[in-house]
Amino acid sequence: MKFMKNYTILLFALLFSINFLIAQESENELETKERSELVEIEGTITKINKETREVTIMGSNGELDTITAGEEVERFDEIEVGDIITLEYLKFLRAEFRKPTPEEIEEPLVLIADAEKAGMDAQPGAAIGAVVKAVVSIQVINLPFMFVIIEGPNGNLTTIDVQDEELIKKLHVGQVVILTYGEAVAVSLSKKEE
Repeated sequence: MKFMKNYTILLFALLFSINFLIAQESENELETKERSELVEIEGTITKINKETREVTIMGSNGELDTITAGEEVERFDEIEVGDIITLEYLKFLRAEFRKPTPEEIEEPLVLIADAEKAGMDAQPGAAIGAVVKAVVSIQVINLPFMFVIIEGPNGNLTTIDVQDEELIKKLHVGQVVILTYGEAVAVSLSKKEE
């Protein structure tokens, strides 16, 4: 009788282990997801840090976005607080749900493509085409509003909208994702007409 009791416990433990391993394998079987979209942001410059070249923009709904104007942005000194800025850009996002390679662990943030600059005859701004690949981890999953917050290799947090309801249900906090992010930004500045 004691043998049957131990055998039953051992059988349940074995079944639990198999289910756990299958669950881990299914996490690794998530398909790579890609998307691109045209995004337009319009807002007023509320702050400029000339040393770091960071520009903070307040959108029409009161949301704040801070962008960094790289050295490739010509005529940066013409930008002033109060200027209305319009950003229209194509954003690309690729999420790979797999373990990072040893190379990716060694260098978790890689600049894949650099940016281009605007000519002197254009309005101050630039066409930026930076593409970055990073090893990130999911920190927050918000099912009702369909977004996740990820932490990048430098500790920065970024919110990403998730459009696939089935996918977001399969994600978990702490999960590592290989994220490739690119945007081609056309920045144009226009002063508010009085």
